[in-house]
Amino acid sequence: MFLFLTVLQAIVAAMLVGVILMQKSEGGGLGVGGSPSGMMSARGAADLLTRTTSVLAVLFVALSITLAVLAAAEGKVETIDQSLQRDTAPISAPADDVPLVGDDPLAAAAAAAAEEEPAASTDGSVPLDQ
Repeated sequence: MFLFLTVLQAIVAAMLVGVILMQKSEGGGLGVGGSPSGMMSARGAADLLTRTTSVLAVLFVALSITLAVLAAAEGKVETIDQSLQRDTAPISAPADDVPLVGDDPLAAAAAAAAEEEPAASTDGSVPLDQ
């Protein structure tokens, strides 16, 4: 169904391009001469090409919307993968100079930083350099 509508869309697009290119930019339509009355006069050809263009344009837009809906429905996932399993390797130990504190590298870094800094003031203020 999707392939059929895609082929039909391509045919309608080619016909639309052809009909638009046959029209005169001034509205003369095919530039066909002849009797002033009748279907194949310049005015009759312009009216026919204008009507054909509008019908093909509506058909083109309708096919585009239909194909978009079909493509969106075809690509939907029925279930959501809720697993947390990852294919990445586990985190390796940090450098040798920072020891692990209970398998937590952030706690080890905080412990190392606390050893290097002087004791914080007892009034609860935060130093400006932090």
